[in-house]
Amino acid sequence: MTRFAALFPALCAALCALLLLPGAVLAQATLPEIPALTMTPTEGGGAQWSLSLQVLAAMTLLSVLPALLMSTTGFARIIIVLALLRQALGTQSTPSNPILIGLALLLTGFVMQPTFERAWNEGVGPYLDGTLPLDEAAPGAAAPLREFMLRQTRDSDLLMFAELGGHGDGFAEPADVPLTVLAAAFLTSELKTAFQIGFLLFIPFVIIDLVVASVLMSLGMMMLSPMMISLPFKLMLFVLVDGWTLVAGSLVGSFVS
Repeated sequence: MTRFAALFPALCAALCALLLLPGAVLAQATLPEIPALTMTPTEGGGAQWSLSLQVLAAMTLLSVLPALLMSTTGFARIIIVLALLRQALGTQSTPSNPILIGLALLLTGFVMQPTFERAWNEGVGPYLDGTLPLDEAAPGAAAPLREFMLRQTRDSDLLMFAELGGHGDGFAEPADVPLTVLAAAFLTSELKTAFQIGFLLFIPFVIIDLVVASVLMSLGMMMLSPMMISLPFKLMLFVLVDGWTLVAGSLVGSFVS
């Protein structure tokens, strides 16, 4: 015990040295300089952004990319219709959410491919090649997306959000519509269209549920769940009519018409 008491101060000193050593090493090390966030004007009237500012812009874009995907493309309509279809079938969590999201992303890419190609050719591609400044490339890339959103937006929704935004007189040209008004009206129209398609999908499956429930009640089998009996019939009907092909084709066709 006496020997331990004599060694205790030395052990404490050694522990403090180990804890303070990394801080001393870091204090003596020379940290690399971080490039400043600068923007240099160019001869053609554009601007040259520093690498740090470009990385910051890229990270910001990646963080808001899911919101842009849901509010400016056909993803919202497709995923809502697929979720309502699964609920109408009564299969609970089959297909699972990752499968539905994957299918919705694939269909969204198929629908948006012409729009994305135009945006690349008219804005993104020339900017990356250095032939077009950012202030001209951004409107060029956004123009095809605005046209797509305007085609899918109901006039009533557009007028409502225009009045709420203080634009009661309307807009003379489609290019005059602010992006905030257009995005809100577009997403509202997509929700309406998705619920309309979902209502039509529900009708045949509800009829099957009603018929099965009526038969079970007439047979006195009230303790037997109608959902358990109707599920095989709904799956058989969906497979016989090639339901997935019909739903996918109808969803893609709803953006063309």
